Amino acid sequence: MLGSTIKFTLQTDPPVRLDKALAREIPLSTALSRTRITQLIAEGAVKINQSIQKNPRARAALGDLVEVQLPVPGDNRLVPEKIALDVIYEDEDIIVINKPSNMVVHPGKGSETGTLVHALLAHCGASLSGIGGDTRPGIVHRIDKDTSGLLVVAKTDAAHINLAQQFQEHSVEREYDAVVYGAPSGDDPRLLGITGVCFEANRVLRISTQLARSRANPRRQTVTFSGGRHAITRTRVIKRFGKSGVISKLSCWLETGRTHQIRVHLAYVGHGLIGDPIYGSPRKLSSKFLTPEAARQIELFERQALHARIIGFMHPISGQAMRFESQVPDDMANLIETLDLSSK
Repeated sequence: MLGSTIKFTLQTDPPVRLDKALAREIPLSTALSRTRITQLIAEGAVKINQSIQKNPRARAALGDLVEVQLPVPGDNRLVPEKIALDVIYEDEDIIVINKPSNMVVHPGKGSETGTLVHALLAHCGASLSGIGGDTRPGIVHRIDKDTSGLLVVAKTDAAHINLAQQFQEHSVEREYDAVVYGAPSGDDPRLLGITGVCFEANRVLRISTQLARSRANPRRQTVTFSGGRHAITRTRVIKRFGKSGVISKLSCWLETGRTHQIRVHLAYVGHGLIGDPIYGSPRKLSSKFLTPEAARQIELFERQALHARIIGFMHPISGQAMRFESQVPDDMANLIETLDLSSK
């Protein structure tokens, strides 16, 4: 079932394939994933230069006029699941969730059940935005399965569109706690020699690159400076652990919000997250720098040590400033406590 229509023109150097071109150019306020865009093309909901185009692999070109009929809410095919949620805030338009690690945000290949969406359907019933389609009702943004922390979910289409616009404009405040190898320092000449890296006031490290899906491994994102999507991460050291700052706790905040952005950027500058199975590059830590117990905790930590601690935005309907904070969960808190003791 289709609703309103949006129109836009393909800009400079669009990807050759239509689905990829639309995924890059479609306004973020639509909150449509590439998978959903491909489905809409196949359903006949996309016109190119006023002609319906049902082939996602059709050629796209600079200046093509695109018309997309947006979906409207329908009967959701997913079965709600009564999974406990840590609800931080809820009203008629939005719900803010403190997501645990080991929970996928929405269904996908290999994660057909047990997701945050399944839990939201049980908690909210039919009162979730339908813009994201049957598998992503209410989902405006995501955090990775094994990243814990705060998300805002839309319960109405009006809220969804407004929140997505705020994300597109980079006006949403998002701050993360991270535990990483090493401690980024402005005195490190290695860091200052990395493309896209600089230090700002108050020892803030700024990382600015393009990110794109790796051709060698589609599970990974990779840093590039040709193509891809622009990504900016800022971070500063909150605390150093062990001798010589062999481990540190960072505060990271996003100007953009790309897939795996913090994880990729920290690995790019040589300070990968503890426990990250994709980008982390585990290191053997000498007993000269950490106690055996701290080294063991690091070795056994089972997920990337990343927590979405703060989210701030304007309420999509009332316009009121909203800001929420959650403390790190027990696993990260225990890791940090052990590291702290090793530094004394």
